[in-house]
Amino acid sequence: MSYKVLPDLRYLPEHDWAKKEGDVILMGVTDFAQKALKDVVYIDLPEVGETFEFKDVIGSIESVKAVSDLLSPISGEVLAVNEEVVDEPEKVNDDPYSSWLLKIKPADLEADWNKLMNADEYTSHCNK
Repeated sequence: MSYKVLPDLRYLPEHDWAKKEGDVILMGVTDFAQKALKDVVYIDLPEVGETFEFKDVIGSIESVKAVSDLLSPISGEVLAVNEEVVDEPEKVNDDPYSSWLLKIKPADLEADWNKLMNADEYTSHCNK
């Protein structure tokens, strides 16, 4: 299976991505994840204001094939939910990297950021 990995993102082994955007983190699911899930039909996300620790379950993504947990790539508070993707979850299949799910205000960005895999590490992980 071929899939896209972006060099400026960080990744969890469970196929969630994180992107620094100023002092906010965008998070979503990877191309590898959306291809494995196939047709995404539903996304369940937390409410704005909820707080999470690193790798907490923060929601789920459902396809016609399976339901998978979404994990927080960073500790912090939910600042925004991408309602467009909640309303049209198939957008994740079209472009998982522009279809961010949450904006998170990090509690300790550097500590959590350094726990995430870089693009090369994530690619190696996926190719195992």
